[in-house]
Amino acid sequence: MNKPATPRKRASVKPETAVKPKPRTRRKASKKDLPKPPLGNFKHRLLMISLEVLGLAITAVSVVMILLGYSASWFSGTRFFTSLLPFAIGVLALIVAAAVLLIGWWKLRKWLQGRAAILSPVLAVSFALIIGWFVMQNHFAQAFGHFRMLVGGKQEASRVTLAHQVYAAYRRYDPSQLQQLVNRAEEYNPAIAEAAKVFGIDANLLQGIAATESSFLPRDSQDGGHGLFQITQVPKAVMEQAGKQLAVSKPSLLNPRHNAFIAAATFKYYLTEMRGDLFLGLLAYNIGPANGGLRFIMQQYGATDFVTIQPYLQQLPRDYPIRVLSHALAFRLWKIEGKLPVYEEGDNAMRIQRIGIPGLQAEL
Repeated sequence: MNKPATPRKRASVKPETAVKPKPRTRRKASKKDLPKPPLGNFKHRLLMISLEVLGLAITAVSVVMILLGYSASWFSGTRFFTSLLPFAIGVLALIVAAAVLLIGWWKLRKWLQGRAAILSPVLAVSFALIIGWFVMQNHFAQAFGHFRMLVGGKQEASRVTLAHQVYAAYRRYDPSQLQQLVNRAEEYNPAIAEAAKVFGIDANLLQGIAATESSFLPRDSQDGGHGLFQITQVPKAVMEQAGKQLAVSKPSLLNPRHNAFIAAATFKYYLTEMRGDLFLGLLAYNIGPANGGLRFIMQQYGATDFVTIQPYLQQLPRDYPIRVLSHALAFRLWKIEGKLPVYEEGDNAMRIQRIGIPGLQAEL
């Protein structure tokens, strides 16, 4: 008989352990992975911010100068309770007002940015244009003058006093005589302009010197002057410098172009000797080496500037710089306006003062 088949034992199969996937760790995004704003957008934002800052800066500086200038005029004086204390309180109020306006602008800026990014720069530039228009008016010249007086102190007071002497001298001139000077100068203007450019001098100043010295009628005078600028004694180094620029061994005083070059070199020499002081430079040019020159005269009397030396120049032309600059002013007005305005008519005085005296605008 067949034996029943014994059942085979099934091999126990161990279930394979399921491999659990490792959790993915989130890698922190680096700066390189972050999306970069377009370069054009960044430049646009930078331009808008720059315009806004520039407009606000121009507005703030102009307003401060105007307010301080008017305040210096309103509270001028030396008394404590009527001048010094009110001015100090005004400065404090200006600081507080500036802080309040800055906070107000910041809030307004947020409101404007919520509507359009261009609004705040446009408004800031508009403020600057408005204040710029106001600055161009003649009334601002007075406020700016008071501001300069406030900051410049004694030096500015002397400059303003001398400037008004020049304006008063121009006012006293006969317009027809000034016009004759301008007409006669036409022939010599090219040579004067060339000499002025070579030696770095305002051409209107050289015209003023020629007008004062010869009235643009070149001649030999009894005091030894020669030509257009009435050249007399000239330092040897100056004559050599003029000859070098003219490319001649010995400049001729009878040649108007040579005469202009010698005058320009001489004035530049004395202006440097007087450390850039225009009034003293012109006075030294006129005195020349006589009596030891202006430097020796000032040391003799202990004078330090044109105002303090004037009383000691009894035998010398102490008004020479005033006459030169008043003539130079006439040539500057003719160049800018094409006419010689009468000083006391309408608002001519304020307009002429705003144009300024040749050689003194560099201080503005």
